[in-house]
Amino acid sequence: MPRENKRKKPSLTVQITISLIIGIVAGIAMQSIPDIAEGYVKPFGTIYLNLIKMIVVPVVVLSIIQGIVSLQDVRKVGSIGIKTIAFYLVTTAIAVTLGLVAANLLQVGAGYTLGTEALTYEPAEPLNLMDTLVNIFPSNAFQPLADATMLQVIVIALFFGFGIIAVGEKGVPAKNVVDSFAEVCFKIMSMILKLSPIGVFALICPVVAANGPSVLLPLLKVILVAYAAYVAHMVLTYSLAVKGFAGLSPLRFFRAMSEPMLFAFSSASSVGTLPFNMDATQQLGARKEVSSFVLPLGATINMDGTAIYQGVCAIFIAQIFGIELTIAQQLTIILTATLASIGTAGVPGSGMIMLTMVLETVGLPVEGIALVAGIDRILDMGRTTVNITGDATCTIVVDAWEKRRERKKMAANLAAK
Repeated sequence: MPRENKRKKPSLTVQITISLIIGIVAGIAMQSIPDIAEGYVKPFGTIYLNLIKMIVVPVVVLSIIQGIVSLQDVRKVGSIGIKTIAFYLVTTAIAVTLGLVAANLLQVGAGYTLGTEALTYEPAEPLNLMDTLVNIFPSNAFQPLADATMLQVIVIALFFGFGIIAVGEKGVPAKNVVDSFAEVCFKIMSMILKLSPIGVFALICPVVAANGPSVLLPLLKVILVAYAAYVAHMVLTYSLAVKGFAGLSPLRFFRAMSEPMLFAFSSASSVGTLPFNMDATQQLGARKEVSSFVLPLGATINMDGTAIYQGVCAIFIAQIFGIELTIAQQLTIILTATLASIGTAGVPGSGMIMLTMVLETVGLPVEGIALVAGIDRILDMGRTTVNITGDATCTIVVDAWEKRRERKKMAANLAAK
C-alpha cells in the first residue's frame, strides 16, 4: 500500500505567530507608503474584527445564560460574582502600584525636552457614580445587544438566566432553545476563528507602517517601561495566583494562553479575544459554567493592563511638566485607578477617560494626555494582552475556590449523615 504523505497542518497558534511576524515585516517595508497599508490592508482586519464582534454578543449572552442555568442556584452565582469582582479589584490595585513603581524607578519622563506649549486635549466627560450605576441597567432588551454595550448585555443575560431557574420545569424548553442556539453560535465562531491568521496580519501591518521607529523614538522609553511593567505583572502576579490558589503550573498556564495573548496583542480587543480565552481556560480545567460567567464580566470590568498604563503615564506626564508627586498623591492614583476600572466599565475609550480622572484627581494637567495619545495604540496592544490574561487567571482561581468550597460542603454533608 502506498504511504500517505500528509503533512500535519500547523496549529492556529503557530499560524497566528507566523502571520504576526509577516505583518510586522510587511509594516516595516510599507513605512514609506502607510496610506496603502491603511487603505488596502487594514480593511481586511476590520472585516475580521467585525465578524468577531458580530458573534461575540450572542456567544456572551447564551454562554452566561447557560452558565447560570447549569449552576441552578442564584446564591452560587452571587458567590462566584463576589469572588470575581474582589479578585479583579485586588489585581488592579497591584497593577497600578507596579506601574507607578516601574515609572519612578526608571524615571520614565526624566530628561525629555518635548514641547508642551502647543499641547491640547479635550477630556471626555466622565460619568459620576450614580450615572454609572443607572447605565448598568438597560431600559431596552435589544439596544444593548445591537450596540454591544457589554455591561448591559451581561445584566440582560443574568436576568434571563435567573428567570429560567425561577420558573423550574416550565423553563426547560427555554433552556433547550438556549443550548441549541449556543451550539450554533459556537460553530459559527469556530469558522470565523479559522480566519485569524489573515485578520492578525491585516491588523498589525498598518499599525507598524503608521508608527515607524522615527515616530516612536522620542516616546520609546514610555513604551519600554509600560511593557516591562506589563510583563512583570503577568509573570509575578498571575503566576503566583494560578500556582498559589489553583495549584496550576505557570508554564502550563502561559502555554495554554499563548493563542489568546497573541490575538489580544494584534487586535487590541478584549471582547474579540473572548472565544480564544473561553477555549483556553476550559482546556486548563475550568468548568464551562464558571468561565462563561467570569470571562465576559472580566472583559468588561477587569483593567489590570489599563491600570499599569495609568501609573506609567501619570508619572511620565508629571515629570514632563516638572511636577513631583508626593506619596499621598501616588496612593490617591492607586485608589482612583482601581475604582475607575469598575466605574468606566464598558465605556468606549475608557482608558483615556480613566487617565483623565486620575490626572485631575492629583492635579496634573490633562493636556499631557496629548503626549501619549500618538502611541496609545502601541500601549493598548500590551494592556489588552494583560487584561485578558488577568481574566483567564481569575477564571482559573475562582473555579478552584468553588471546587474547594463544594468539596468542603460535600464533606460536611457526609459527616452530618
